[in-house]
Amino acid sequence: MTLIKSISGIRGTIGGKVGEALTPLDTVKFASAYGTWLKNRNAGKKVKVIIGRDARISGKMVSDLVIYTLQGLGIDVVDLDFSTTPTVEVAVPFESAQGGIIITASHNPKQWNALKLLNEKGEFISDKDGKDVLDIAEKEDFNFADVDSLGKVTEIETYIQKHIQAILKLKLVRADLIRRCNFKVVVDGVNSTGGLFVPALLHALGVNDVVELYCEPTGHFPHNPEPLPEHLTDIISKVKESKAHLGIVVDPDVDRLAFVCEDGSLFGEEYTLVSIADYVLQHTPGNTVSNLSSTISLREVTQKYSGCAYHAAAVGEVNVVTKMKEVNAVIGGEGNGGVIYPELHYGRDALVGIALFLSQLAIAQLPVSELRAQYPNYFISKNKIELEPSMNVDAILESVAKEFSEFEIDKTDGVKIYFGSEWAHLRKSNTEPIIRIYSESSSEEKANQVAQKIMDKIREIA
Repeated sequence: MTLIKSISGIRGTIGGKVGEALTPLDTVKFASAYGTWLKNRNAGKKVKVIIGRDARISGKMVSDLVIYTLQGLGIDVVDLDFSTTPTVEVAVPFESAQGGIIITASHNPKQWNALKLLNEKGEFISDKDGKDVLDIAEKEDFNFADVDSLGKVTEIETYIQKHIQAILKLKLVRADLIRRCNFKVVVDGVNSTGGLFVPALLHALGVNDVVELYCEPTGHFPHNPEPLPEHLTDIISKVKESKAHLGIVVDPDVDRLAFVCEDGSLFGEEYTLVSIADYVLQHTPGNTVSNLSSTISLREVTQKYSGCAYHAAAVGEVNVVTKMKEVNAVIGGEGNGGVIYPELHYGRDALVGIALFLSQLAIAQLPVSELRAQYPNYFISKNKIELEPSMNVDAILESVAKEFSEFEIDKTDGVKIYFGSEWAHLRKSNTEPIIRIYSESSSEEKANQVAQKIMDKIREIA
């Protein structure tokens, strides 16, 4: 059993002992802490919170615990029931709410669930705010409402339409062109809410031939729900069998997006953002942002356009959003298929990513595999090196940076070293004496060689 308390929320496995897993008592405790934090932040105001969940088996139970806890604090709740992470993010400002909670463990297996916490902008709470919530939970500093001051619960089931309508209004979403293409699309909704929302979006965009694969929101995931290549064999077969133009894969809460080409090859999760950013920059030049562990391709695509600059952010969606606001980026996200398009909202949104990608495809008039061929083939290697607990990891990272000081170095989050179009990113674990090493090059072999060079240097220093 596992329980992970972090600044962005609480995540754990269902069942087990209190304090060691996401039990009902732990759920109530952290919902109480978040609700108390909101009340403190909005003293004198009536607080409203948006709640939505993915289709996990435990989702209704966890959602009900959260809703009634907030109601007990005197907070009004808008319950969206089945929803997506980006839909809740959109709903918070639309409903003039003070916060939101998404009941989802994202790409984690079915035994997991989580409470993801949002602020009044519909964005993940900051590091400082997250620490304040954890402090309230630790102290159990709660004050519940009397019977005449309980919160009200309102159910709204129309946010699937509201979210889609907001996407259709975006200037770069060309439903008129998409409709003319008569695309045939296979959707893998991993038996969660993407199975409801993605087909609905496609029909609204004028895609009438939609082949649904695992689109029943039962919460029984038919394969590992993280959209990695080894988990996508079924949709690859279905795309080829159906002679579809495209396959679309989302994770259970629909904030990550991956594509399958018409020939069954994978577009590559890292290239979801790259391709969509290329389309956005063609029509609205500006800056871009991704985290330091994402492919260098976004930087290269950005630099094709005059006056456009790429910026790297620390790992974590909240850090990417902060950097995007700082540099006024027109597009950003993460290499795990997370697209953030601030024209709509500052959150990873697979739905807006689908709409922009299909618009790009409709304009390009190319098979998906040929569109993918326009971008370089880079490979990312992920490794780690274990150290003795007594070792000073920060000092080791600093020594590595000095050893490679003749190259471009970025210390925003650990140490990233650019070797031309190759790079290595070193990050220390916050819980173990481990350095994680991500590297990228033009082939898997070369990416591994870059990582090996760094690991050899670490061992030499250590």
